[in-house]
This record gives sequence, structure tokens and C-alpha cells, in this order.
Amino acid sequence: MRSTPVWEGMERQGLRRRGQRMENAQPGQRPDPSKPAGTDRLPQIKHIVVLMMENHSFDNYLGTLGRGEGLPVGEDGRPDAENPDDSGRGIRAHPMASTVQQHGVPCQSWAAAHAQWAGGKMNGFVTASQTAAPDGDKTVAMGYWTERDLPFYHGLARAFPLADHWFSSCLGPTFPNRRFLLAGTAHGLIDDLPVNILDSPPAGTILDALTRHGKSWVNYRPAAEDQSQFRRYIQYKRRRSRHHARSLGRPFRQVKSGVKRELQFTAGLYPLGMARYMLHVHSIERFFADADAGSLPDFCIVDPDFDDYSEENPQDVRKGESFAAEVISRVMHGKGWPDTLLIWTYDENGGYYDHVAPPAAVPPDDVEGRSLVAHPSWLRSMLKPLFPGYVRHAQDLVCEPLQYDTYGFRVPAVIVSPYARPDCVLPEVFDHTSVLKLIEEKWNLPALTRRDAAASAPLAALDLSAPPAFLTPPELPAPGLAWGSW
Repeated sequence: MRSTPVWEGMERQGLRRRGQRMENAQPGQRPDPSKPAGTDRLPQIKHIVVLMMENHSFDNYLGTLGRGEGLPVGEDGRPDAENPDDSGRGIRAHPMASTVQQHGVPCQSWAAAHAQWAGGKMNGFVTASQTAAPDGDKTVAMGYWTERDLPFYHGLARAFPLADHWFSSCLGPTFPNRRFLLAGTAHGLIDDLPVNILDSPPAGTILDALTRHGKSWVNYRPAAEDQSQFRRYIQYKRRRSRHHARSLGRPFRQVKSGVKRELQFTAGLYPLGMARYMLHVHSIERFFADADAGSLPDFCIVDPDFDDYSEENPQDVRKGESFAAEVISRVMHGKGWPDTLLIWTYDENGGYYDHVAPPAAVPPDDVEGRSLVAHPSWLRSMLKPLFPGYVRHAQDLVCEPLQYDTYGFRVPAVIVSPYARPDCVLPEVFDHTSVLKLIEEKWNLPALTRRDAAASAPLAALDLSAPPAFLTPPELPAPGLAWGSW
């Protein structure tokens, strides 16, 4: 295998080419214009970790926490929120009977999310499920889990600062929202189709900015430890190419879940070459070792196994909680804990109900939503005669409007750090670009888009002027299932 300096040289060459394209992108001003980009403005925090799980709203997981703005309750003390079905009958919020989710419901496509939002009325969750899965359980979208089901998550949200107005970045599915985490824009992406993730934003990603200024970053992902890093890259490329061809002949519901399995890590939602993969994509086992040793990079994203541990339906949510609990526990008890900040959150709501209407958001750029398959394009002209079902499914996922001027639904978010403020609930509006803002504030980096320029970093969760209140990590409840117990 080639040496690391070779991969670093290849990465620098790629960044130079991207830098030439960025000249007209006009990224934002640095937080402190008097100091050069790359200046460390928060020296107490050396490692920023993002653990982004999948597909649950704030009310769906933390609505009964008793902290922050949870589900409204009626005179009987139980949540009384409800949504009408397509006959007008109200479906009340209710506790889930099982931690194992149902297949195919609820739905979080662009069209479903806008139907759920209903222009801010928040009353389209049940009917959106009926439209997406006429034979499915229409009541699932109004279900929620409690502390009995998810004891670790509830304990975490009570111990550390809770951001109860953290919204996903757009009213859409996984890929557009995770793109916002990387670049402050979805760059027109509105679905999870593989043919639509081959472009790059003009200002690049936060990963480009970190590399450019000598900051380390890693995307940790599930991967077999008995393979070399190079073999894992070749396998990733082969699987992704096979999936592009295979998906054209499948029903879309299978395509949607399959592409996440093939992609397997967030950083690949914008083009990622061999050099960057070799340098920056590591296994979960490597994450555990780095956390234990206190050698985590400056910034990292930790991805679950999207097949079994991401908490997307039809998975058992306890399995994802066990993975997250292991990740967070290893960070809290690792040698680098004294100078680490971890953010636990979710990419989007997964179609589950939340009662707080997303506020208006600053559009990240002038790029409107589009789909090469759903909208008129050379690709649709080629695919429609050969794969009409594929094109029809893609069109079903799309609706007007095609702008990114509204946040997505609320998702759980907790800031975990030894410097965290006890008994803290953050009332500010955050979204996934708040992670970018945090990185920009720390290393004095310019904003990538108008969205992250306007975002707030969750720094109010920290007290950096006093001895860290959580230098000794708190005891948290065990997850509903023990990690590795199956």
C-alpha cells in the first residue's frame, strides 16, 4: 500500500483544483477578521465529535422527558396532540407498543415532509403516512417512546444541556440534511437517489476547510477490521457502482434503504476520492481505540451501521441506543474527555410527529431543489422508456416548493462535554449548520453559505470560564439493550 504522504499529496492537489472553483463562491467573513483563518479561538475544546443518528423527532423520543418543550398534555396528564386521518378522525399521540418499528411507515420524503408540515399547521402526519403506505398503520406517525423504552437517551438529556429547538436543516429526507451538515447547503438535493449525489457545492465542504488549514478530521464508519483500508475503499467503490446500476430496476422503497447501506458514511454525500477515503474514513473499531487513547482528531463524524443500528424503520430503536451509548461512554471515559465536545442528534424526523412548527430559515444559496430523475433532464429522458417505474417513484417523492427557506422538523440534540452547564436547556434555534458555525467559531473559518453564516453555535451550553462541571462523567442509565448483546 502507498504511504500516507502520497495520499496527502493527492488530497492537496484535489483541494487546489477545488480552490480554483471557489474563487467566485464568496464565502463569508471569518468570526474574527483581525486574525488569520485557522486560529484556535476555543483552546479548551480540542476534539469535536458529531454522532448523528437517523429519523426521529424531538417529540417522538424526548416528548415525555419532562424537560424542554415536550408534548403538550391534556387534563388526564397524557399527551393530547392529535392529527386527522383522511376521513377527518383524530389520531391522538400514543406510546408505542413495541421498540421494533414498522416497515415503510412513517415516511420522510420531500413530498411527505411538506405534507406533514402543511404550511406550518403540523397536521399532515397521519395523512402523509396513508398516502405513502395505504396498507400501512396510519397511526404510527403519532407514536412516541418513553424513558422506559430509551433509558440512556432520557438520562443523557437530563444530565447534559438539551437543545429543544434544534431543527433538521430542510423539510426532506436523510441525504439533503446530512449534506447541510457537511456544506451548509443541500446544493439542490431533495431525495436519496444515488444519481443525484455526484455534484459539489461552489464553496466546498467544512472538511475541505479543515484540511486546508491543517486540522484533522475523520468519518468513522462500520467496516470490517480484517480488511486493509485500500481494500475497503475498492469494495466501497464497487458496491456503490453496482448499486447505481441495480437500483434502476427496483421499486423505489427498496432503492431508498439500499443506497444508505451502500453509501455507509456521511462524508460520501459529496464526491470523495481515493486519497480522502484513505486518509479520513476509518472504522468504528478505530474510533473506540482513538477515544480510549485520547487521540481523536480535531473533528469527527461517527456513523452507525445503517442496516441495524441507525434507528431507521423497521429497526429496533434499542439497538441504535445501545450503539450511541457505547460511543458516548467511550468518549466520556477516554483519555481525551477533558477537552472534548460531543453533539448527539438526528438527521431528520423520519416522518414522526412533532408539535413545534419549523421556523423560516435563511436560504443557503440560490440553488433550487431538483432531481435528475423526477424533473425534466437528459437523464430522465433516457430512463423513462427503460425504467418507467423508477421514474414514477422518483416523481412521487417531489412536490413544490423547491426552496430551502424553512427548517425541517425538530430533532433530539444534546451537547455532551466536561464544560457543559448543569441544568441547561438551550432555547435558541439551531440546525445542522450550527455544527459548522461551531467549527468556524473555533478555528476562525469563513462561513460556507448564507445558512451557516446566519446560524448560531451551541456555545451557550458551555461554561469555559470555570472548572469543568462534568470532568468526572456522570453515571447514566444503561441502554435498553446492552451493546453487543445479540
